[in-house]
Amino acid sequence: MRGWTTAVEIGLIGLMIIAGAALLFAFRPEPVTITIIPPPPTATPFVTSTPEALRIYVTGAVRLPGALLTMPHGARVEDAVQAAGGMLPEADISRINLARLLADGEQIHVPRAGETVTAASGEAAVRINTATAAELMALPGIGEVLAGRIIAYREANGAIPDIETLDAIDGFGAALIERLRPLIRFD
Repeated sequence: MRGWTTAVEIGLIGLMIIAGAALLFAFRPEPVTITIIPPPPTATPFVTSTPEALRIYVTGAVRLPGALLTMPHGARVEDAVQAAGGMLPEADISRINLARLLADGEQIHVPRAGETVTAASGEAAVRINTATAAELMALPGIGEVLAGRIIAYREANGAIPDIETLDAIDGFGAALIERLRPLIRFD
């Protein structure tokens, strides 16, 4: 009887192992899905170049008339006038905007009281990036066709950054660019 009992015991142990394995598979936990959400990318800063210095020509009622100055980007008319030695007592400061930002290649003329100032000797008269066709045609050497080309260039390429860029517009040459230099602004 001992043999039979041992066989039953072994059978019961085997049955328990099978039942335990069945229970383990039946009640095992569901696998957990882990989702890793990376942080949003941060903007990579663009390499920026240092703005070039501005070359400014100052004339009129200043202590150093005819001064050709090198000014930092972001300088104002007042800075150029001070760099040219400051204004003379006869300067008519009401006719010059000292707070205006300077543009490269610009001429600043500080008029004397009672002096008649033409566009060629005063501050640049036409803002080329916002001027209408009529305003552009008021400039010497700019007719209807060239004014249209300037406006078309602005619409296709954005603001004209400096006077040298005008050379990219059909109809501009070195002589016309030099004639326009004191008459236009790029701000």
